[in-house]
Amino acid sequence: MEKLIFVKHLHARLIRTHLHTDPSSIFPVIQSYSLLPNNLHRTHFVFVQIRRPTLLIWNIVIRCFSQSNQPAFALQLFDEMRERGLNGNNLTSIHVLKACCRVQDVGFGGKVHAHIYKMGFLDCAKKVFDEMPERDLVSWNSVICAYSQCNRFKEVLSLFDRLREAGLIPDSVTMVKVLLGCINIGDKSIAESMVKYVKDNNIVIDVYLGNTLIDLHGRYGSVVLAREVFDQMKERNIVSWNAMISGYVKAGDLIQARKLFDLMPKRDVVSWTTMITGYSQSGRFSDSLSLFLDMMKTNIKPDEITIASVLSACARLGSIDTGKFIHDYIRKNNVKQDLYVGNALIDMYCKCGSTDKALHVFDKMPIKDSVSWTSVISGLAVNGNAIYALELFSKMLTENVQPTHGTFVGILLACAHAGMVNKGLEYFESMKRDYKLKPQMKHYGCVVDMLSRSGNLDRAYEFMLQMPIAPDVIIWRILLGNCKLQGNMVLAEIATNKLLELDPCNSGNYVLSSNIYAGAERWDDAMKMRTLLNDGDVLKPTGWSSLHPNN
Repeated sequence: MEKLIFVKHLHARLIRTHLHTDPSSIFPVIQSYSLLPNNLHRTHFVFVQIRRPTLLIWNIVIRCFSQSNQPAFALQLFDEMRERGLNGNNLTSIHVLKACCRVQDVGFGGKVHAHIYKMGFLDCAKKVFDEMPERDLVSWNSVICAYSQCNRFKEVLSLFDRLREAGLIPDSVTMVKVLLGCINIGDKSIAESMVKYVKDNNIVIDVYLGNTLIDLHGRYGSVVLAREVFDQMKERNIVSWNAMISGYVKAGDLIQARKLFDLMPKRDVVSWTTMITGYSQSGRFSDSLSLFLDMMKTNIKPDEITIASVLSACARLGSIDTGKFIHDYIRKNNVKQDLYVGNALIDMYCKCGSTDKALHVFDKMPIKDSVSWTSVISGLAVNGNAIYALELFSKMLTENVQPTHGTFVGILLACAHAGMVNKGLEYFESMKRDYKLKPQMKHYGCVVDMLSRSGNLDRAYEFMLQMPIAPDVIIWRILLGNCKLQGNMVLAEIATNKLLELDPCNSGNYVLSSNIYAGAERWDDAMKMRTLLNDGDVLKPTGWSSLHPNN
C-alpha cells in the first residue's frame, strides 16, 4: 500500500510539471503500476497519455494485458505498436504468443510467428513454448503454423510427432500444415502415412484440409483418391475445383478435367489457365487457343502464365494473326510482360517467320536470360539470317550470359545454313572445351547436317562413325536426304539399310529410298521399296490440312 501511495504522488508531480507524456520520466510510474496487483486500469491510463512510448513501455503494457482477463487487447496493442513503426523484440513475441494461446486465435498466432521468424525471434519463442507447463492443442497449432509459414517443414513434422506423444489428437488445422510439410519435403511415404492417419482418426475434413488432400493426391498422380476426397467434401470453394482440375491435367486426363471445368459454378484466372496450359502442354494447341478465346469473352483477365501458354500454342500452329492479337492485348491491357511472356513472344514470332518483330521484342526486354538469347539466335538461324545470329551469339558472350545446349543447337544451325563448316566445327569443339557442355544427339545431328549440306557427305559419314553414341534415325535420315540431293548412291544405300533396320515401320524411309533409286533410274530397286511399303507392316500417316478462316 505504501508503494502504491508513493507511485501515485510521483505520478501527480509529473502531471503538474507536464512530464507525464515524456516516456523516460513516466517510466518508473508505469513500471510500478504494472507490477502492483489490480492496477491494470492505472497502467493503461498512464500509457495512453505517453506521447511516444518506447519499446520497453509497449512490452510492459502488452505483458499486463496478456496476463489479465483481457488478453485479446494485448493483440490489438501489438498491431498498434507495429503501425507506429516498432517491430518488437523477443519479449514482445513471448507476451503476444501467450495472449494468442489464451484467446485461441490460431490465425493471429501464425501471423505473429511469421513476424517472429522475419525478425529472428522464432527460436526464442520456441524456447518459451517448450517451457510452458501446460500446452493445449491451440498452443501446438500456433507453433506448428509458425514453423510452416517460415518454411521449416522438418521441424513441423518433428513437432507433430511430439504432439502425438503428448497424447493430443490433432485437428484439421494441424493436419493442413503437416501435409504441406510432407509436400514440400517431397517424402511420399510420410505423406501417405499422414493421409492414413487422417482417415484412421476420423479427423474432420473441412474445406482447407480437403483442398490440401486433393493437391497432395494430384501431385502424386492419384487422381482417383483425389476425386474421392473432392466428392466427399460437404463444402467446396473455387480452390477445391481448381486443385481437382489440376490433378486431372497432371495425370493427362483432359477429358475429365474439361468435364469438371464445365461444371464449375464459378471460374477464376487459375481455372482458365490450368485448362489452357493443359491443352497446350498436351499438344492440343487448337483447343488451347479456342478456350483462350472463350476466356476473352468473360470478365476474367488472363495473367502472364495464361499468355505464355497461349503464345506457345500460336507458335506451334504458326498462327501469327492470333499471336499479334495477343501481343496487342498485352500492350493495351497492361498485362505483366515478364521474362516468360517476352520469351514466349520471341519464340512465337520466330516460329511464324517474323524475325523482325521477334528482335523488336528482344531489344525491348529489360531483363534477358539464356532462353531469350537462345530463342532469338535459333529463330534467326532457321529463318535464314545466320550471320546476324552469329553476331548476337558473340554479343551474348560479351554480356557474360552462359550459353546452353539449346544455344549451341541454334549456332550450329546458323553455321549449317551459312555454309560456315569450319566455324561450326570450332563452336562444336568449344562446347566441351570452354563451356563444359557435353554434346547431345541433336548437336551431332546439326554437325552431320552442316557437313552434308556443304557437299562433304563422306566427311559427314566418317563423323557419324566416330560418334561416342550410336546415331539415331533422325541423323541417318539427314544423311539419306542429302544423299538424294547430291546423288551419292553408295552412302544412300548404307543409310537406307540402317534406317530399315532401326525404323522398319516408318513409311517415309521407304518413300525417300524409292525416290532416290528412281532418280538414279534404278527402277527395280525403286519398285522393291514400293512393294515393301505396300506389303509390309508399315504405318502410313493420314494426310490433313489446316485452314485459318478470316473472322
